[in-house]
Amino acid sequence: MTIGFIAETSTTITSRASRNLEPAEWTGVGVPLLANPRDVIKDLHSRHQPARSTAIVAVYDPDGRIRASASFAGRPGVLDGWERRNAVLSHLRRVIPHDLRLRQPVRTAVLMVCRDGHAGWTEEDGAWMWGLRDACTLHGLRCGSYVTLTGEGWNVIGENRSGRTPNATSYPKRAGGSAPTVPGGGPQPLRRAAAR
Repeated sequence: MTIGFIAETSTTITSRASRNLEPAEWTGVGVPLLANPRDVIKDLHSRHQPARSTAIVAVYDPDGRIRASASFAGRPGVLDGWERRNAVLSHLRRVIPHDLRLRQPVRTAVLMVCRDGHAGWTEEDGAWMWGLRDACTLHGLRCGSYVTLTGEGWNVIGENRSGRTPNATSYPKRAGGSAPTVPGGGPQPLRRAAAR
């Protein structure tokens, strides 16, 4: 029996690099602007209460009302958009039927990623952006905004719009007046899908 290893070729590395978008390329995608980013971000934050390394994908109707959303753990350090696309697409399929039968997409998907580091674009963000764009194409949706949530606040990549709250360390209060906690005392993120 022979055991061998396949070395990564320059073609493999190049194809991975091409599954990553920079802010200038993202602007060229024609992503529709969020009408009121602060309200959208606050709403998603209160619905899912994300901890670091959490991604939230949300689908909006043409009138701007949220149709469905899901939060999931996003493995840090992934720079290949293919893997990010698969994660986003998997969660879209769980919360909303595809719109591939329509001639033109009418609903829009927005992705918010809560992560460590600075608020500006990173290679990891580029992989998420590529993944969101491709997942939207495969699910029959318009590709919407990509938002990062860090300790510095929120940032809509490619739109030069940002704010300080909510951020990666803030947790919305429950109706009882306190943030959800785990036995260790820290806030507990809610992993769920929400639909209307």
